[in-house]
Amino acid sequence: MPGHGPLDRSAILPRMVEAPRPGAPRAGHLLIIGGAEDKLRQRQILARFVSLAGGPEARIVVISTASSLGDEATELYQSLFRAMGVPDVRGLRPLVREDAEDPRTLDAVDDATGIFMTGGNQLRLSSIIGGTALGRLLVDRHRHGAIIAGTSAGASAISSHMVAFGTSGATPKQRMTQMSAGLGLLPGVIIDQHFEQRNRFGRLLALIAQSPALLGIGVDEDTAALVTPKGVLEVIGKGSIVILDPARIQTDAYEVKRHRPIMVSGVVLHSLSSGYRFDLRKRRLMAPLRPVTATDRELASLGRATDRTRRLIRRIAAEGADDTAPERARRRAVRGRRLEEASE
Repeated sequence: MPGHGPLDRSAILPRMVEAPRPGAPRAGHLLIIGGAEDKLRQRQILARFVSLAGGPEARIVVISTASSLGDEATELYQSLFRAMGVPDVRGLRPLVREDAEDPRTLDAVDDATGIFMTGGNQLRLSSIIGGTALGRLLVDRHRHGAIIAGTSAGASAISSHMVAFGTSGATPKQRMTQMSAGLGLLPGVIIDQHFEQRNRFGRLLALIAQSPALLGIGVDEDTAALVTPKGVLEVIGKGSIVILDPARIQTDAYEVKRHRPIMVSGVVLHSLSSGYRFDLRKRRLMAPLRPVTATDRELASLGRATDRTRRLIRRIAAEGADDTAPERARRRAVRGRRLEEASE
């Protein structure tokens, strides 16, 4: 319009990260991990989490509600963080919504400086914690400086809009995935994990075609998006992060029936490897940072891992790919014990 200056495009984009108000507490970071993060060698992603939580002075809470592996997932991450120099690591596993309202549960989280949500089934996690006192407390702790991390299912639940479940494939199709409410820690985006390894490009593209106000973020395994309080996303880890910006999308998603392919055009795709940064507020690539390298001490930790830990890590990494896998593994173990007993 005549007499007006140039339009600030960032002012009309969906608000993804709240701008800090003067005098307000400084918010913490968000760490969105694509699953199967390195637990034995460099542990680059977990080390970044521990550092931002306060290092040896951190107070970490591990929430394993999403996992079908019971207390094993909690105990694995507790042992990992303690081995990394944090003595105060607490485990929580609310299994029903009443657990997420329990004052004892809230007390365990109330002074946490770092909260880590494990993988498994994100719909289980959001159904049990979303809208409860614990869910609200997670948001409050983040607003007051705590780092909130999620791996695999825990990563998907960080956003306000969440991939609940769906099928794999490179082509976007109608009804190939279902969206539900997440925990609301990062509005304006939708997150998918195990992105390259489980071929989830098509379903993320379908979701942003159906909801073009959202920015799509796909995170590979052993890769993480570290989101600062100012809304800057930094890539760390071995893989890549795909960001899909549908601001100028053209699509026929609103008229495609059943499970047919969707036409999608005009989406801006960013594929970012370790060290690259992206401004979520302005939807703009930023200058890269130098990737973090391993220390000799981190590399030496590989030799201290037990066979049991390695097996458990593989089982945790497989969660979400097939929800029946843990039950099949349990049945195989039972059959193996019976065969051993029969041969004695």
